[in-house]
Amino acid sequence: MAKLYFYYSTMNAGKSTTLLQSSFNYQERGMHTLLLTAALDDRYGKGKVASRIGLEQEADLFDEDVNLFQHVIRRNTAKTVDCVLVDEAQFLNKDQVWQLSEVCDQIGIPVLCYGIRTDFKGELFAGSQWLLAWADELHELKTICHCGKKATMVVRVDENGMALHQGSQVEIGGNDRYVSLCRKHFKSVYAGDESAN
Repeated sequence: MAKLYFYYSTMNAGKSTTLLQSSFNYQERGMHTLLLTAALDDRYGKGKVASRIGLEQEADLFDEDVNLFQHVIRRNTAKTVDCVLVDEAQFLNKDQVWQLSEVCDQIGIPVLCYGIRTDFKGELFAGSQWLLAWADELHELKTICHCGKKATMVVRVDENGMALHQGSQVEIGGNDRYVSLCRKHFKSVYAGDESAN
């Protein structure tokens, strides 16, 4: 039985690298993968999953209007898809997570989703919320806080490294905009210690 997997973490845990390695493993065995990534994340160019260590692969784009079940059916009809891998899965909406579960349940294709669990305010992203609720298997990818403890939270910072407490949930950025912290240091930032470093 095909399963829906959710690999979650904070920033800089190697989610895209792990996704690309999984895709390579399928391809090495003569199988075909379908990579999906959020259209709004263009840090490495449109239609591409790229890791900070230099690996990359072409991907189909999704936005909130794409029916992912129908998209996978179309792609699978053109060429057999053995696995669907979704980068930036936090940007999925509730319907799309349901559609990906249908890819597993109705078509029998495994779906591996990779994303950030919470935003810079400590609140769940919609895609992450529904993946945590509906995925068959959950896997945490770990990274560390500056103190050496496991980082479970992320803060958004300004150009001076000061934590931001307001703003829209989605703002694309990398190490220049986000810092991964343990819960203790995340709470200290919101209690008044503004420096995230």
